[in-house]
Amino acid sequence: MIKTLAVVGATGAVGRIVLDEIQRQGLQFDQLKLLASPRSAGRKIDFAGQSLTVEPLRPEAFEDVDLVIASTPDEVAAEFVPWAVERGAVVVDESAYFRMHEDVPLVIPEVNPEHIQRHRGIIASPNCSTTQMVVALKPLRDAAGLRRVVVSTYQAVSGAGLAAQQELTDSTQARLRGQSPTPRIFQHNIAFNLIPQIGSHKQDGYTSEEMKMVRETHKIFDDDSIAINATCVRVPVMIGHSESIYCETEQPLDLEEIRQLFRSAEGIALVDDLANKQYPMPVECADRPEVFVGRVRKDLSNPCGIAFWCVSDNLRKGAATNAVQIGRLVADQIAQPDLT
Repeated sequence: MIKTLAVVGATGAVGRIVLDEIQRQGLQFDQLKLLASPRSAGRKIDFAGQSLTVEPLRPEAFEDVDLVIASTPDEVAAEFVPWAVERGAVVVDESAYFRMHEDVPLVIPEVNPEHIQRHRGIIASPNCSTTQMVVALKPLRDAAGLRRVVVSTYQAVSGAGLAAQQELTDSTQARLRGQSPTPRIFQHNIAFNLIPQIGSHKQDGYTSEEMKMVRETHKIFDDDSIAINATCVRVPVMIGHSESIYCETEQPLDLEEIRQLFRSAEGIALVDDLANKQYPMPVECADRPEVFVGRVRKDLSNPCGIAFWCVSDNLRKGAATNAVQIGRLVADQIAQPDLT
């Protein structure tokens, strides 16, 4: 049982969903603290019939806190996470800052829950696009191994924050009026457009988002031998990342085996009936915690090749849902200290 739980970034878009997920998943605790930047301190947030006051994010706020679930920019996480760890808290961090640190486990509970036992006070939650892909790949890898992955993502503007969602709305309205909107968050106008760049230039023509998918997948699976090629694209969708995934397993699987693996996998919902126009779409997957899979096909030229379509709410499973799931694992570990 968690005595004191702190939610950092409680006033942000993901922070609000974290609070919703805490109730939905039944994470148990005695006391809840809401923390945010000084400009948000003093705000009231309703939670489980109570009106809670947001406290400023500062070192002393973490005294006697057992578990922290945090959604903040990287630079904020770099500063405050050590404050919490020094005071004995376990931090579930959704930022990218600690993900690739060797002593920080990168966890998806449906995939590698045992990795939380490696933590030294910090557990990282992966990038949203990585999370849904790895959840979908796990049952295939478990059944037949995994050699290669080629993924193209179609990522919603909500992945870039509330201001990006407002930019999509404003830009769309401007375009409909025949005006040329000026982009603020994105590199180019996003209305009625696709932008094949998410993140900065990283190496060899790949962006930082694309390299996150490669490196995070290797870390989560503990396997650097998997060949991964990613192309990440921003699309004019509010919520819900979509991915076209092609993978090659080490052993062949027949089509019904593949579908059954998806049907029985934890955290996956199979929606795959092309004849009746049934497949995952972002508008229907928003506000849902599952990873949705459809358009499942065997490669016509490779017996080990599998193609499928994958959609997930990037603010839920890609962020808040996954973090709270990790929090529940930590709570179980605290309740059974002999397992650590």
